[in-house]
Amino acid sequence: MNTETYHMHRKILPGTRTPERRRSLPRGTALRRALLTVAPAVVAAAVMVGCSSAGASGDKELLIGYKDWDENVAVANLTKVLLEEDLGYDKVDLKLVKVSEAFEGVAGGDMDAFQDVWLPNLEEQLDEVADDVEHLDPWFKGETAYGIAVPTYMEIRSLAELDKVRTGMIIGLGSDAKLHRRIAKNVIPEYDLEIKLVQSSTPAMLTELDRAYKEREPIVFLGWSPHWMNEKYDFRYLKDPKDAQGKYNDPSKLSTIVRKDLKEDDPVAYELIKAISLTEEELNDLEAEIIESDDPRRGVKTWLSDNRSVVRPWIEKAETTQES
Repeated sequence: MNTETYHMHRKILPGTRTPERRRSLPRGTALRRALLTVAPAVVAAAVMVGCSSAGASGDKELLIGYKDWDENVAVANLTKVLLEEDLGYDKVDLKLVKVSEAFEGVAGGDMDAFQDVWLPNLEEQLDEVADDVEHLDPWFKGETAYGIAVPTYMEIRSLAELDKVRTGMIIGLGSDAKLHRRIAKNVIPEYDLEIKLVQSSTPAMLTELDRAYKEREPIVFLGWSPHWMNEKYDFRYLKDPKDAQGKYNDPSKLSTIVRKDLKEDDPVAYELIKAISLTEEELNDLEAEIIESDDPRRGVKTWLSDNRSVVRPWIEKAETTQES
């Protein structure tokens, strides 16, 4: 990503909060809490039905793997709702997986799709299964951002200034965040920082960010876009003149992998997944609706009530395949 100072500029959309009237979004834990209420049933169903199938009765089912990253939760649930309610699928199961399990599951035919392939960040995992999956074009049409960030009420602009903050820590994410290793092995030593990287989780990091932001206290954290945090908080990415973060803070493409024979076995699902295309504004607003509703399916339906024109071309492509 561009390592210049990043200041979020909000675009006013239907249903989007303005700087003067921001909706009070629940903390990141809300989305995970909603998912946890359905996760056990989803996983159990996934074990029983396996990946997509069309039985003797014509039942249509699909299994999509997802990570508990907000953009992945959003696009996976949007796909599920459209397949079930617009295209007549009996069941589309979502299975919460680790990154490695997502690639292995699709490559092995145990899952039909995984829709959050960040490249170049996940390039190594994709290379390992490239011959056993189909990699679709990017579905996210915005510009991603990722890196060490601070709220704009803090004065620092560069990683070289981090010791001035005196928080003593960078609040990180989960154990599978590859930028963690880069920060520990490159960023901290190259800038000679007396600061620690604290492994956390997305909900915990967002909770701490919300608390610090309200109190206008200093905080250093890992930020990224697309994510609803960009609508609620003003923050900037710190300049990295030594490029110590390497490729991990470069702009990424968000794309999908599907199992190799999905197009042949289930052309309708294939065409819908392939057709999905979301801008940053659309995706951030979808995430915000899910957070506010405290339920992914309900949040998707609320978003769809104002965005049918966005999804109509995707459905039409799938329906054309269905009719043929």
